Amino acid sequence: MGTGAVMFAVLRRDLQAALRRGSEWSNPLLFFLMVCSLFPLGIGPERQQLAVLAPGIIWVVALLASMMATDGLFRGDYDDATLEQLLLSPLPLYPLVLAKTFGHWLVSGLPLSLLSPLLATILQLPSEGLAVLMVSLLLGTAVLSFIGAIGAALTVGLRKGGLLLSLIVLPLYIPVLIFGSAAVKSAIDGMAYLPPLAVLAALLMAALALAPLAIGGALRISVDQ
Repeated sequence: MGTGAVMFAVLRRDLQAALRRGSEWSNPLLFFLMVCSLFPLGIGPERQQLAVLAPGIIWVVALLASMMATDGLFRGDYDDATLEQLLLSPLPLYPLVLAKTFGHWLVSGLPLSLLSPLLATILQLPSEGLAVLMVSLLLGTAVLSFIGAIGAALTVGLRKGGLLLSLIVLPLYIPVLIFGSAAVKSAIDGMAYLPPLAVLAALLMAALALAPLAIGGALRISVDQ
């Protein structure tokens, strides 16, 4: 089998497993929906106040929801020794890791991005920011998946590595959070929102090029321990 066929097989296997388990994609979505819906109750229904806070609220909750699904990214493959077989296969690890990370984004980041306009409406986000919010989340959650995959690879051999995973990835999430919320705020205020989106796109390109190498190295270290 060629590299492309193996990538597609790994991606299809991960998506089928996620759909069978259900919690892989439903828990982050339910968390995103519930937490965003609670903010109007806690802060109050004032339109102007919610509109000001909405970009930051949505981005912070999306970041946390994306991190919920990260710990199990390589856990199942590690437990059933599939991960060892992938590491021992003659195929390069880069495309295999890329396929698994892309599958993680499809079941976590993509649904969050598609659901964001509905929650933005609940939080009284002005219509000028809806499209920019979705685009920023599409770019940003992809970066979050790559960063989270690095942390998941480092902690895959630990039984209770959730807290350590959070400590590793949360500081690295901060630039994505800053530029993602800044793009939405700029669109609402009538300012240039393309520069923050361009930074997110640049971060995604850097993640595509470098993160799979770091993930592969972290997996080899974790499995060899």
